[in-house]
Amino acid sequence: MSVNIGGMARKTGTSDSGFKVTLSPRGASRLKDGHVWVYRSDIVSAIGVPAGALVSVVDHRGQPLGSALYSSSSQIAIRLISHEPVADFPALLRQRIADAIAYREPLVHDTNAYRVIFSEADFMPGLIVDRYNDILSMQILTQAMDAELVRQTLISELTERLQPASMVERVDPRVRQLEELPPRPSSLVRGAGGSTIFTMNGVQFHFDALEGQKTGAFLDQRENYAAAAEYSHGEALDVFCYQGGFALHLAARCSHVAGVDSSRPALEVADQNAALNRRDNQPEIDWIEANAFDLLKDYSSSGQGYDTIVLDPPPFAKTKRDLDAALRGYNELNLRALKMLRPGGVLVTCSCSYHVSQADFLGMLADAARDAHRTLRLAEVRGQAKDHPILLNVPETAYLKCIIASVSH
Repeated sequence: MSVNIGGMARKTGTSDSGFKVTLSPRGASRLKDGHVWVYRSDIVSAIGVPAGALVSVVDHRGQPLGSALYSSSSQIAIRLISHEPVADFPALLRQRIADAIAYREPLVHDTNAYRVIFSEADFMPGLIVDRYNDILSMQILTQAMDAELVRQTLISELTERLQPASMVERVDPRVRQLEELPPRPSSLVRGAGGSTIFTMNGVQFHFDALEGQKTGAFLDQRENYAAAAEYSHGEALDVFCYQGGFALHLAARCSHVAGVDSSRPALEVADQNAALNRRDNQPEIDWIEANAFDLLKDYSSSGQGYDTIVLDPPPFAKTKRDLDAALRGYNELNLRALKMLRPGGVLVTCSCSYHVSQADFLGMLADAARDAHRTLRLAEVRGQAKDHPILLNVPETAYLKCIIASVSH
């Protein structure tokens, strides 16, 4: 008999792979508490286990804990995939892909661009797949998912179920180096074209599958784009605008919109996106190439005012050690923005740093409001879009914070 827990069936037994990894009491407790990662420091024995192997995991007394994917190089040595034995990993992947697609069917609206597979949150650790209209963008992040049989299973199953015109693989060279995988370029793996136009909330965007950040765009903000637009008004400033996600949504509501980013290529795409969505009754968006910190300092010192300001910076805390510096950076940005907001103005402020908790972020914002002599009223405390699901016992799957607040003097 098996019991379904969070999408993974729990059943005693051992894996049929023949490889076994023994954990320390601390590592075993971590899995029993519901997490799916075990760090290398909690591996007691992994004798003869090859890189990327499917393994059975046992505690120090030999009691089975489930089946996992093993990495010979990452600090995350074990990624649990099932509480029961897995005899046919490709078959399990095919079922997990079907489940991930079905999970999103009732949740994804007003878009043809969304996350199809979100690694651990879809019980396929080390795999990210995004859909942009008729193109699938895949990112492989672990040794096990990089195995040729696994790759071919993923490509064929995703193609059969979603029927994309093309499929690309986006490669993160740093991750492949950490996983001790051979270098591989980002490339087209199926189909003939790597560009398209996709839509979010009625707003159109250009997409080049082999350019841009992550798998190509920031789909996790899709629902926050629409929410921010509902509150926006007057003159608006989108800071760290990238290819214009927030700015293009604000343009339908605001009298004037400016977008700021330090990347000229990103701003060039943003301008192309603006042209796609231009309406006769909407003002043109001003795109400003600048360092956000310097520009906000200059604007706030000179008394420049706005009715809506969006702050969507890149991650400031990539490790726990970066937390204090990250909070100082967020504080400076938000302090400057708050000083620039007119009474009744709207602040939309974001953090995509997992190591900055929601409590940390709200505390930082409270400090910035106090120092700016502004009173903030929270309208919404938001997270990532629903197609980026969160596992309750795996806090790393919850990373995006988006606060919408109104300001008064």
